[in-house]
Amino acid sequence: MNMIDKKKLTIGIVAGELSGDILGAGLIHALKKHYPDAEFVGIAGPKMQLAGCKTLFDMEELAVMGLVEVLGRLPRLLKIRKQLVKHFVDNPPDVYIGIDAPDFNLRVEKPLKKVGIKTVQYVSPSVWAWRQKRIFTIAEATNLVLSLLPFEKAFYDKHDVPCAFVGHTLADEIPLEMDSNEARVTLGLEADDLVLALLPGSRGSEVGLLSSTYIQTAKLLKEKLPKLKIVVPLVNDKRKAQFEAVLADVAPNLRPILLEGQSSKAMLAANAVLLASGTATLEAMLYKKPMVVGYKFKPSSYWIFKNFFTFNIKYFSLPNLLADAPLVPEFLQQECNADALVDALLPMLRGESNTLVKRFYEIHENIRLDASKQAAKAVSELIDAS
Repeated sequence: MNMIDKKKLTIGIVAGELSGDILGAGLIHALKKHYPDAEFVGIAGPKMQLAGCKTLFDMEELAVMGLVEVLGRLPRLLKIRKQLVKHFVDNPPDVYIGIDAPDFNLRVEKPLKKVGIKTVQYVSPSVWAWRQKRIFTIAEATNLVLSLLPFEKAFYDKHDVPCAFVGHTLADEIPLEMDSNEARVTLGLEADDLVLALLPGSRGSEVGLLSSTYIQTAKLLKEKLPKLKIVVPLVNDKRKAQFEAVLADVAPNLRPILLEGQSSKAMLAANAVLLASGTATLEAMLYKKPMVVGYKFKPSSYWIFKNFFTFNIKYFSLPNLLADAPLVPEFLQQECNADALVDALLPMLRGESNTLVKRFYEIHENIRLDASKQAAKAVSELIDAS
């Protein structure tokens, strides 16, 4: 079908957090090459809005992590979901695309699919790791899953659920080789500075749970490496103020360089990175940076996860999952403490992790597929299918 023959479309699209906003913006731009006059509406962050998506709710309302935290916001989340489903049933889009946020999006997708609206889940839920029976829920809710990681597609193929492996947009955007000097100049750092980047997450709950441990770690490292410079990118003013409050209590004399945003520059400029689990670990890997991943849940959330769910994975950080090997040290819950993090980071800051670069380079090549283009192609084929 020629582009000029294609009707004007409405595409529903919902992202639940910052990483989804990045994916959504790339997908919108790629879809516009197939459908230049398409209208996009749903729940969008700043990047998606800039790309032309109308947002019906503030994206940050969906950015909740942990079972207990979700329960506290459940009435509002249920209200948003109900209103969103009603909007799309009353104003049917040609396709609905849920980006990540599976607990929210799958429950929107299922009733929409039932009334004949085509649905896509962009970013697979971690069914291959835990709650594997959710594969049946996903099959009921979606016409297509777009996976970022190759091992995910293998899992869906095994269960005969339509899935397209599209690669990851970050792997496309980040060159295979990069020089950190420009990032250092931008941040006011010298070429020979020894730099540690701390990334305690983008959610308020993550910053609240991780900041104290991260700051204690930085303080101990500074005592062992007096010339060490600490760079801390924070996603917005709220998270910055939250981190500053913990810093004033735990280590008021530490004097890290606090940044609003600029997480990419901070990671690129660093000799090593201490960070929360999630997409940031993939980005650090693509920059070929040695890293330590430290993460915590609220104790009540962790107790529920540990006692009521079965996990089927050996690792929780993306570099290790992609390699199926312990490339980077991971510390979860009680294991995520300052002494353990210091012991893992010291060799990296002393330049003892050069063997990682080759492995990171290989993984980068394997997931560098022009993801937005591949995702848009898969979505357009679904839209155009009779």
